[in-house]
Amino acid sequence: MTRWTILAAMAMLLSVSSVSAQVDVSDKERLGMALEYFQTGKYHEALLLFERLEKQYTLNPRYHAYIGMCLFYEWDFERAAKKLSSCLPKLESLSPRERSVYCFTCAESYFFIQKYKEAISYYEQMLLLCNDNERADAFFRLGFSYIQLGNIENALEYLLSAQACYERYPQEDKNARLTQIGNMIKGLEKQKETLKLQQESSTDTEQTD
Repeated sequence: MTRWTILAAMAMLLSVSSVSAQVDVSDKERLGMALEYFQTGKYHEALLLFERLEKQYTLNPRYHAYIGMCLFYEWDFERAAKKLSSCLPKLESLSPRERSVYCFTCAESYFFIQKYKEAISYYEQMLLLCNDNERADAFFRLGFSYIQLGNIENALEYLLSAQACYERYPQEDKNARLTQIGNMIKGLEKQKETLKLQQESSTDTEQTD
């Protein structure tokens, strides 16, 4: 699920949500402006308005998710991860499609700050919620994350899934990504074979002794 996929999904999913506390007319207008900025990709402007309202009112969890999305597009991945992970458990009533967007963005936030275990958890949650044609990027990120954690078996499994998904569904960078994945798979298979030979050699040495 690329940046543009997220944008397209959010454009479809955004709807008028409520604020838990009563707001005056000017603040209602600010809220409308924040949503409009968000929908048109003006995340900095949207974030300023959302955070101003957050200081004055008790916003519902969906608005906290919007703030998390803004933080992500402002490259403030640490705060985005914290905001999204804290509000996601409170969004069970929303559609799977919408929750998948938040899960993916939360996973990406953790991924970019190299907290791979946390990223894996949210990518896996996203996979349970999204459509089949949206899984390729998550599979790829999972494979990469497991490489960083030194788990060759899981990395191979997810990269092979990513490869199959990119081949089945069109992507803008499909050919380049498939080449990258192919090289990663070859590298992992070579590592796996090397480890196997080392283990066999170690076993033979022990038996000889």
